[in-house]
Amino acid sequence: MTSETTITADAAGTWTLGDLTVNRMGFGAMRLPQDGRAFAPDSGSSDRERAIGVLRRAVELGVNHIDTAAFYFSALRSANELINRALAPYPDDLVITTKVGPGRDPSGAWLPAATPAQLRGQVEENLRQLGRDHLDVVNYRNQGADSIAEHFGALAELRERGLIRHLGISNVGPRHLAEARAIAPVVCVQNKYALGLPGEDDDFLDLCGEQGVAFVPFFAIAGAGRESGAGAAESEQVLAAARAHGVTAAQIRTAWTLQRGAHVLAIPGTGNPDHLVENVAAGALRFTADELAALDALHHGGA
Repeated sequence: MTSETTITADAAGTWTLGDLTVNRMGFGAMRLPQDGRAFAPDSGSSDRERAIGVLRRAVELGVNHIDTAAFYFSALRSANELINRALAPYPDDLVITTKVGPGRDPSGAWLPAATPAQLRGQVEENLRQLGRDHLDVVNYRNQGADSIAEHFGALAELRERGLIRHLGISNVGPRHLAEARAIAPVVCVQNKYALGLPGEDDDFLDLCGEQGVAFVPFFAIAGAGRESGAGAAESEQVLAAARAHGVTAAQIRTAWTLQRGAHVLAIPGTGNPDHLVENVAAGALRFTADELAALDALHHGGA
């Protein structure tokens, strides 16, 4: 593919997280440290130079929104430290979003959910690994609690102290968003959401748009095709659209999520430079009315 035909991240349009403008096509760093499925016991560590190359190529392709976390690490690799090594000194327009709440010990075992008092330590860990003096966006990832007020309030205090610029929430519902917004501004909601998965978040996605809050799906190319995006079990509607556009099923799934609303941001992740180019190119896909109707019907009917 030549530079003249390479599609860049701005093809998906832009959205504003508080006062930070990002291209709606971003990059998720969860898979970067692993050679295999993230957090799987049998996953080895990724090739360091290849991972660094993917990050640098992402920025070359116009990606200016990277999603990461301190608990994204393998035996030998840390997503945050790879980002630091690859991209520091950081471009002025680069927005790095991280999340706190979950934690893992050095062996990789999951720790109990952080208490509100422990969140500052998690924020500082991200700052240290990324080599920054403040974090652009921090998502509080809920782990099943009915109320997030105490945890979100602790992060709001860190925002007031200048350690955090903007706040988001993850793995939440409408009541959590209302609870958080009563404490401090919320710029994004990050939830599991994908074509063909149960659609309980459809109304919530729309609500976020009405309130000017970005909706950021994770595992957006999961579902029938899992993270490969295609295969024998992939839905015929997705495969038909992929054939019509000459793209992969994963690209169709990513493009569909982006077309759910102007406030929807994509953060597909990969350690493969070729897949990175494909992911970014998905931001330029546009469906016909018939194609979109078929995909919407698949979504509402389930995969």
